[in-house]
Amino acid sequence: MMRLAYSIFMYLLVPLFLWRLLRRGFSDREYWYRWSERFGFNRLPDLANATWVHAVSVGEVQASVALVEYLLDSRPQMPVVITTMTPTGSRRVVSLFGHRVHHVYAPYDLPGAVSRFLCRVKPIQVIIMETEIWPNMISGCHQRNIPLLLANARLSERSARGYRRIQRLTCQAISHISCIAAQTESDRLRFMALGATENQVIVTGNIKMDIDSLAELREQGEVIRRWLGVGRSVWIAASTHTGEEEQVLEAHAAVKKTVKDALLVLIPRHPERADEVERLCRKNHWQVLRRTLETADDEVPDIYLVDTLGELPQFYSAGDVAFVGGSLVPIGGHNMIEAAAQGIAVVFGPHLFNFQDISYQLLQSNAARMVTNSQELALTVEELLKDADLRHKLGRNGKAYVESSRGALQRLIEVVARC
Repeated sequence: MMRLAYSIFMYLLVPLFLWRLLRRGFSDREYWYRWSERFGFNRLPDLANATWVHAVSVGEVQASVALVEYLLDSRPQMPVVITTMTPTGSRRVVSLFGHRVHHVYAPYDLPGAVSRFLCRVKPIQVIIMETEIWPNMISGCHQRNIPLLLANARLSERSARGYRRIQRLTCQAISHISCIAAQTESDRLRFMALGATENQVIVTGNIKMDIDSLAELREQGEVIRRWLGVGRSVWIAASTHTGEEEQVLEAHAAVKKTVKDALLVLIPRHPERADEVERLCRKNHWQVLRRTLETADDEVPDIYLVDTLGELPQFYSAGDVAFVGGSLVPIGGHNMIEAAAQGIAVVFGPHLFNFQDISYQLLQSNAARMVTNSQELALTVEELLKDADLRHKLGRNGKAYVESSRGALQRLIEVVARC
């Protein structure tokens, strides 16, 4: 009865879903297309023995790369279907894998949409990246005896409180999950508090720790740094959100007073917001150069606006200090491991409920600094830009922490193989 009530509620929300797509389409027109896929209608060929990997957006797609490569290499006869919920995630899938995988948008968690999708794809295994607990999706797989795995699963205390509000429905859904590969012991305990059994949850670690600092990546970073200016002080503000860029610009103005050559590389979380962010910069009297509009003759001014996807690691490699966004506003933070793996000093704000364990470990390892507002951000960035020994020490500590925490991918692969 709980799932029936939930399904009725979801159907009632369909007009809201459509309105949300329409509204978001004004900033990214891809939201206005391919609506049929969100209701389980797609043009995928008839597939046999497919593995379905669901990665909601860019971050989850990026986290899935090594796992998907393993699936493609180890199961060449089995097609891989990757679903996302956002156009940015969709574009990232296409740029990473091309025609080696099949990609469509995931169906909304409506019984009919889920059923149509499963009848078309006929997966023999489903892997959901991180945490997406959708009762109808999980029930549809359970009814068809399709094993379902939550991979690299994380569950913040805030998310757990939300799921506890619908405890019976959540408990029923979790009971139909074959295996939960949790990132940390804290995540494991939270899943068990929601109804998972001890045998159901295993701690495999965070596969984002298995990021390789490739020589090719370092070379790309060196090329970018030469373009930005080898002699300049470069700090990165990555994965920023509305309400956060204002604070970053305030901090940059303060930094420029003492570090005259300071360059801010501003990388919004959603590139489709680039026009909005550029207007904000110019409103505050900054000269801005956009990544997609640069020419060979351009000189890099005080702010370099990166409006592309997939280049964040290269820019981390090119910078001196990295502020990781989504943390000065209550978003919950973003992946700071990607920055630490490049050996760059990391700074983040106080809103880290999605990355509590990782942020704590980085602080304990003396690999990062936490700030609470734009003034503290300015002081911290200024200190690190002026003190090369200090920022290099933080960078070395961060890289050492990431390297010591590797191995999660292999443990996850073993779970996938037996699930």
